[in-house]
Amino acid sequence: MLFYVEMKVKLPPEMDPDKAAQIKADEKAMFQKLQKEGIWRHIWRVAGQYANVSIFDVQSPQQLNDLLMQLPLFPYMTLDVRALCRHPSSIWDDDR
Repeated sequence: MLFYVEMKVKLPPEMDPDKAAQIKADEKAMFQKLQKEGIWRHIWRVAGQYANVSIFDVQSPQQLNDLLMQLPLFPYMTLDVRALCRHPSSIWDDDR
């Protein structure tokens, strides 16, 4: 199942810079692992914001929920999640 997920991040201004850097590094490591596994298929930065639009390929909404809640930045995110399905006019075979 494909899901569109928009993630907006807002770290507390008083957060220790070293803690913020560690959380971001942990998030990047988890993202790259999930990307290599084919779960986090795409990510795009939203220009001018600390936000991204991502496409996840998971077995169920529950799996997506569990993954999102494990993200190191999750406590500082606002999420917009939408289920996606293949468009019948698409010419791509991997639009699952």
